[in-house]
Amino acid sequence: MTLPQKRLLTAAFVAPMDGPLMRDAGVVIAGGTILAVGPAAALRAGYPDATVEDCGAVVLLPGLINAHAHLELTSIACGQPPAGFVPWVQNLMGATGATPMDQVPAAVAAAARAGVAQCLQYGVTTIGDISKQCAFTRPVLVEGPLRVVSFGEVQAMAQRRSLLDERFATATDLSCDSERLRIGVSPHAPYSIEPDGYRQCLEWSKRTGRPIATHLAETSDEATFLADHTGPFRELWRSLGRWDDAVPRFRGGPIRYAESMGLLDHPTLLAHVNYCDDTELTLLARGRASVVYCPRTHAFFGHPPHRWREMLASGINVAIGTDSCASSPNLNLVDDLRLVRRAHPEVPAAQLWELVTVRAAKALQMDREIGQLTVGRFADLVSFAAHTDEPLGNILDRVDLPNGVWIGGTRIC
Repeated sequence: MTLPQKRLLTAAFVAPMDGPLMRDAGVVIAGGTILAVGPAAALRAGYPDATVEDCGAVVLLPGLINAHAHLELTSIACGQPPAGFVPWVQNLMGATGATPMDQVPAAVAAAARAGVAQCLQYGVTTIGDISKQCAFTRPVLVEGPLRVVSFGEVQAMAQRRSLLDERFATATDLSCDSERLRIGVSPHAPYSIEPDGYRQCLEWSKRTGRPIATHLAETSDEATFLADHTGPFRELWRSLGRWDDAVPRFRGGPIRYAESMGLLDHPTLLAHVNYCDDTELTLLARGRASVVYCPRTHAFFGHPPHRWREMLASGINVAIGTDSCASSPNLNLVDDLRLVRRAHPEVPAAQLWELVTVRAAKALQMDREIGQLTVGRFADLVSFAAHTDEPLGNILDRVDLPNGVWIGGTRIC
């Protein structure tokens, strides 16, 4: 039996994210996983048979993890800030609906490929992708090289509730499941799927151990819609001509709504959570769900300041995502971190990087596999030029792109 070849990547700095920044350090890789991390001199002595690759004046980090995105929307530019969330949704539906039906598979596949290319360009090696068109995105994503959690999106409300079983079956189809493509499910949002749909998705997640995600408290209008079926979301349903009065009501807002169905007691990924009062913060802190904050999308819609720092202080796991190119300029995850850095310069840079490594891995239920440069985890890495002795902060204060990306020990770019 031939043993996997050992390789030693050395660099001016290594940020393992399970401990402090290391100077003149390295990472030993074998068989696509990490064998050792430590001072370069010690690794050279301890692994004399390893092929040495000196990366030079860079900092090596774990491959970045975009915990929330929509790759199938990569071809749609965000444009100017909209008059409101629902008008933006209507514009988005118009843009996607303009593609002739027979051209949708090719268009969605092309958008997904473009999204993958952007991810690699910006140092992302794993992504949590929400896909309404998962039958067309998954055959592309399974080709690699990204690690992907593909959350198949399920929408079934009002006159569309009869589509629940069909859409659930498509979302949970495991035919493309692989080592690098993990199938999950996403009951879309409180304004597009009813409690029965949420419960069906949650039961499947619990039974199979597969991840689940939902959009929650993205706008202040969700609470009004849940309580009495009024406001912009009701107008959206009116414009679709698909409303009926059998949709259940719920008073208390979307976070309490999620709690009532058991979503908060499960490691559910909650995208956005832009609106959260003190009591709701306490509810989230008691549970197991993670929150994914999307800074540039949040700014695009003009939401009030996000409570991510209070969430962290309360013990809630918080990650960062880009959302889609329809609400953000691109999929440059580090630019989302840079926006947070400018708004909160007092937050240590290492803590910000946790939001796209350690904490993002936990949000995707992959924290035993990725997110840290630790023995036994996948050898997914990204490198940035190190211009100062404090490279983690310096990267966020500059506009540099990564200069190296490795997935499973293979250099991709």
